[in-house]
Amino acid sequence: MGEAESEIETRSLVKHFGVVRALDGLDLKIPRGELFGLVGPDGAGKTTALRILSGIMDPTSGEAYMAGVSVTDDPEAVKDKIGYMSQRFGLYEDLTVMENILFYADLYEVARTERPARIERLLGFSNLTPFKDRLAGALSGGMKQKLGLACALIHTPRILLLDEPTNGVDPVSRRDFWRILYDLLKGGVTILITTPYLDEAERCGRVGLLNEGKLIVVDTPKNIKNSLGAPMVEITTHSARAGERLIRGKPGVLRVTAYGDRLHVALESMDRLTEMLAVMKANNLPVDGAREITPSLEDMFISLVERK
Repeated sequence: MGEAESEIETRSLVKHFGVVRALDGLDLKIPRGELFGLVGPDGAGKTTALRILSGIMDPTSGEAYMAGVSVTDDPEAVKDKIGYMSQRFGLYEDLTVMENILFYADLYEVARTERPARIERLLGFSNLTPFKDRLAGALSGGMKQKLGLACALIHTPRILLLDEPTNGVDPVSRRDFWRILYDLLKGGVTILITTPYLDEAERCGRVGLLNEGKLIVVDTPKNIKNSLGAPMVEITTHSARAGERLIRGKPGVLRVTAYGDRLHVALESMDRLTEMLAVMKANNLPVDGAREITPSLEDMFISLVERK
C-alpha cells in the first residue's frame, strides 16, 4: 500500500474556507526520521496543513496518512502516533511545570509505571528540572515553548508536528529548542516544522516552500539555493531602498531585493556588475562593497514566487 511508504504523506490535499482555497492540491512525502520544514508567509496554508495532519480539521478533498494510518478515516488512531504543538499550545498557566506534564500524561493515558523515567528524561533534555515546581505562567517565552514540547512528547510519539514553535522566542532559546529537535531526530522521530524564518529552515533536511496553498518547490536548502541559474551579488550601500529603485528593471538585472543596507541582485552575468555600480555612482549613491554570494533561501523564495 502506498500509504505505508512515507511516515507523513498527503495526496492532492485541498482545503476551502468559503471562497478561499487555503490548500490547493498539497502533495508531500516525508520519510521516517526526517526533519522537514514547511516555509511560507502568513496565510500560505502552513497551519491549515498541520491541523489536517493532526486530525483536528477535515480536508475538503484529498488524503493524508500519518505512519500509514489515514487521517480522514481514523483520526483517533493517528493521535496516538503524533505530538502536535500549535502556535498557541494549551499550557495551563496556573499549574506548575510538573503538573502540566502530568496532565498531558493523563490525557494520553501514559502508563503510571512509565511516567517517572519519561518525565525525568523530558525535564532533563529541556533543562526544566530546576523549574519543575514553578507555575507555567511565570516561565519565560522560551521556557514555555520547551514545556509545550515536553508535554507533546510525553507519550513518545513517532511524529512531531510543530507550528512556528520559535516565533517570538529569543535567539538563545531558539538555539536550545533546535538542539532538542536534533536530539529527537537521533531517536528516529519524524519532525514536520512550520516556520516563517527562512534562516531557520536551512537547519532542516529538506524544505517545502508554500505560497497561497501551493507547494512551489521541495528540496534540500542547498539545492534550492543553487537553483537560481544566475549569479547573485551583494551590494552594500547606505540607502539600499534608493539603490533598489535605481537599478530595478535595468538591462541585465533579473531581480533585486533590499535587506537593510544591502542589495541582493540577480544578474544575467557578472559582466553586468560594473554597469550597475556605474549607474549608482552616476546618481551619487556611494557603494561600500560588492561581492558575489550564494543566494539565501529568502532570495530563492522571492525569486520562485515571482516566477510563478
